[in-house]
Amino acid sequence: MAKLQVAGDAGIKAVRRQRIWQDYLTMTKPKVVAMLLLTALVGMCLAVPGIPPVEAVVLGLAGIGLQSAAAAAFNHVLDRRFDAQMARTYHRPLAKGRIETHKAVVFASVLMVAGFGLLWMLNALTAWLTFASLIGYAVVYTVWLKHATPQNIVIGGLAGAAPPLLGWTAVTGQFEPHALLLVMLVFTWTPPHFWALAIHRRDDYAKAGIPMLPVTHGIEFTKTMVLLYTVMLALVGLLPWLTGMSGGLYLAGSTVLNLGFIGYALKLKFADETGHAWATFKYSIWHLLALFVVLLADHWLMVWV
Repeated sequence: MAKLQVAGDAGIKAVRRQRIWQDYLTMTKPKVVAMLLLTALVGMCLAVPGIPPVEAVVLGLAGIGLQSAAAAAFNHVLDRRFDAQMARTYHRPLAKGRIETHKAVVFASVLMVAGFGLLWMLNALTAWLTFASLIGYAVVYTVWLKHATPQNIVIGGLAGAAPPLLGWTAVTGQFEPHALLLVMLVFTWTPPHFWALAIHRRDDYAKAGIPMLPVTHGIEFTKTMVLLYTVMLALVGLLPWLTGMSGGLYLAGSTVLNLGFIGYALKLKFADETGHAWATFKYSIWHLLALFVVLLADHWLMVWV
């Protein structure tokens, strides 16, 4: 009987350890970090005509990933009270009290320092730019912009648009205009992506007192802005081809993807139906992933053909 009790206790402890591990992983927003790392990797590959140095890729992706995970964890800490009020986020580890705040701060700080150290081994420019992006998202956006203006996601989106530039500088150690074009793509993509989610979760944001655009200016106005930004994204999407950074494969692929996004935005504005804002949000995620995959495929085609 005692042996069964011991085995049961061990099993309970193992389950608890697994849940704690999962909670810490949740705080890093792994899906978001994975998408950021894809854009950073594309930036690395486009920075050089051939294959980027292995050291730059490994240290760069590890450092950018750790800093991005740290920014996400700090976001959980700083937004824990608002998260507890929203249906989308009430189950998060800090909002539910499953992880103590001071432990989350230590966890985020360790990730931040480790990421900075790895990037410093590459070059100071990438280390400081990545740290600035962390501060931009975790502090400037989360603490101030998010609660100060309905243009929060437009201004704060610059921090989330930085990974392609960070990947580029990790390899080259310097700013270049083509890297900024990649930043412009993500920067222009961010508002319609997030506003589609904000339309879907409008009541949540209103309940939490967060001045997202659908809350302050109404859903119809937000739909118009989503449409305008998708059109703007399509125009910005031509720049890599117009500047000679990318070729015909990118032009064809990005055109199809951007027209698809405009199509979703048009339906959202003029023929909306239940669940379409959420469908638009989900399409925007695949849109960005596919856009950067096409960028990379076009680059390799131009290099090797």
